[in-house]
Amino acid sequence: MAHNLSQCRLLVKKAVAAGAKALFLPEASDYIAPTASETVSLAQPASSSPFVLGLQASAQEHRLPINVGIHEPSPKNQNKVINSLVWINEEGQLEHRYRKLHLFDVDIPGGPILKESNSVEKGTGIVAPFSTAVGNVGLLICFDLRFPEPSIALRRQGAHIITYPSAFTVGTGKAHWSALLRARAIESQSYVVAAAQVGSHNEKRASYGHSMIVSPWGDIMAELGGEKKDEPEVAVGEIDLENMEKIRKEMPLLRRTDVYPEI
Repeated sequence: MAHNLSQCRLLVKKAVAAGAKALFLPEASDYIAPTASETVSLAQPASSSPFVLGLQASAQEHRLPINVGIHEPSPKNQNKVINSLVWINEEGQLEHRYRKLHLFDVDIPGGPILKESNSVEKGTGIVAPFSTAVGNVGLLICFDLRFPEPSIALRRQGAHIITYPSAFTVGTGKAHWSALLRARAIESQSYVVAAAQVGSHNEKRASYGHSMIVSPWGDIMAELGGEKKDEPEVAVGEIDLENMEKIRKEMPLLRRTDVYPEI
């Protein structure tokens, strides 16, 4: 975790140098463990986690809001953690927290077995979008990307930007990552910011990378690569809320809630 904190602090400095108004970091930025038991044993409350406290100090020092994925102990089950996404404001305060709704459980005969539910307790609700220097932000995480309903609900509640910090597997990333991100942006007519883990974590896990910023029209505004570099990279994009509103006005999405339920 100390290494990951140093990498994140470097990204803070790069973001500040690039003139960014906020920094979006990946899912599970504190650590990715090789086993469920180690995932649980490493989790610490945000209030005492050196990783979180370190980022709070960096946010305050540089007056830069930070959105970051972390693990927290489950208050209900000592054998599980919470996959959380927190918003640290420019004063270093942990202001918002979202808990991942959809867990990645895959068991393919003769293929990979990944069961996030073995160590992670699923979230129970959507967090309403909140105002920031870059617009109203709605929080989602990784596997939530495969479900359009939460992003549509966040758009209805006023989101301008929807996040998908991730640690996508390489195979599913090659097949679906870009297509899903563009789809969520187009159908919600919102900016999508997807900070992604990249490269090998341990002998069991590697992530696809390709962090991406997508416009409300579905254009890929910025994209990083799929190979781990000597230093972490940042992608920068301009959030143009006037253009977003223009898209929403000229292509109105009038839902038939008389036929199907409102999300």
